[in-house]
Amino acid sequence: MTLNKCLFNVLFFFLAFAMLLPALDANDKSQMDKYWKLRKQKAFKEAQKAYNPNPKMVTNDVSESIGRFLRGYNMNVDRRDIERRNLMKRYEEPCLATNPIDQCWRCDPNWEKYRKKLADCGIGFGRNTVGGKHGRFYIVNDTSDDVLNPKPGTLRHAVIQPKPLWITFARNMIITLKEELMVNCNKTIDGRGYNVHIAYGAGITLQFVQNVIIHNIHIHDILPCAGGMIRDSTEHVGLRTQSDGDGISLFGATNVWIDHVSMYSCGDGLIDAIMGSTAVTISNSHFTNHNDVMLFGANEKHEEDKFMQITVAFNHFGKGLVQRMPRCRHGFFHVVNNDYTHWLMYAIGGSSNPTIISQGNRFIAPPNPSAKEVTKREENADESEWKNWTWRSEGDLMMNGAFFVQSGNPNYDPKIKDALVAAKPGHMVTLITRFAGTLICKKGFEC
Repeated sequence: MTLNKCLFNVLFFFLAFAMLLPALDANDKSQMDKYWKLRKQKAFKEAQKAYNPNPKMVTNDVSESIGRFLRGYNMNVDRRDIERRNLMKRYEEPCLATNPIDQCWRCDPNWEKYRKKLADCGIGFGRNTVGGKHGRFYIVNDTSDDVLNPKPGTLRHAVIQPKPLWITFARNMIITLKEELMVNCNKTIDGRGYNVHIAYGAGITLQFVQNVIIHNIHIHDILPCAGGMIRDSTEHVGLRTQSDGDGISLFGATNVWIDHVSMYSCGDGLIDAIMGSTAVTISNSHFTNHNDVMLFGANEKHEEDKFMQITVAFNHFGKGLVQRMPRCRHGFFHVVNNDYTHWLMYAIGGSSNPTIISQGNRFIAPPNPSAKEVTKREENADESEWKNWTWRSEGDLMMNGAFFVQSGNPNYDPKIKDALVAAKPGHMVTLITRFAGTLICKKGFEC
């Protein structure tokens, strides 16, 4: 879908909607409001259940899993190999798993036969996400997109089903979504084995849903699109306003794991998590060519975002990025072992008293002398206010003049004594994130 087509669709929607308004009587509107009110209530209950009152335990678990992995890893040999392999455009040698998530599944040549093992490999706040593990497989073999009556075999038909599904793809494909893809609960979108792109149309929306895995797909060139009547389940069609152009939008979503995705050039954010979304892990992904990368919490008045707990781990923030990696409000955010090789304004920002724990990341500042600071306190917060926000940096590697402005209790300890955070300092991030982004996986071979 070209930009002109999408703009035409927006104008067409507003004209059609104006004609539709008289047909939507008060009862129709009331039914729509009731539907989403019930969904919201259920989502809030799920968020309360998923919320961890002691988030330090989760950061400990991540630190310990990385420590266990690295203690069994032959660094003296593989670090030399990695430096050589970094010069290669494509990695075509035997499988090399460089972090605990990948070690869990990726070097098994029978990964295709045991796809659902992936659901046991999560870490961080989204570690309990199993997606469609307890459902059947669904193969997408049709790239078309009917937003009202999705055809069997299409991605939209798969994601609106009420039962758990593990969704795979029949071949390489580019799927251009006419409107935002409304994903139902208990789904895994698994692109392994083929080159799958969601591109040139609308993005993916997880609204008031639980238990979703998105894995090994490309998402790019996502555009704001018109909205209108869109089917979000087998039982319900609802009126949607214009979409913002987010690549992946979490709205009151709980237990979500996004892993090994490659994302760039979306109309708004690459990944936005708002309205109390929680128990989320974003891992092993590659982000490039975008302004507002990740927004966690959209408004300081949304106090439900105090439940928000998100892990950002093993990702590569690459070329052409400007800001928000992430930008946070209210919640608790663990940013661990990511590689920040590019930014134009800042890397990590926030407001409304978020807790941000940065551990073992590598930050390479840009040449611009006014953009060396990793952190940014937003919305003109005065130092007398933000000095009490808990923003801590531990084991981070600062390069090219990068610096992290810490705040809050200097004795704040996000780990226990045997968490072994020192086992994964920032200088090892090049290794840990070596395979960030989508993987080339072939059936019968290590991925």
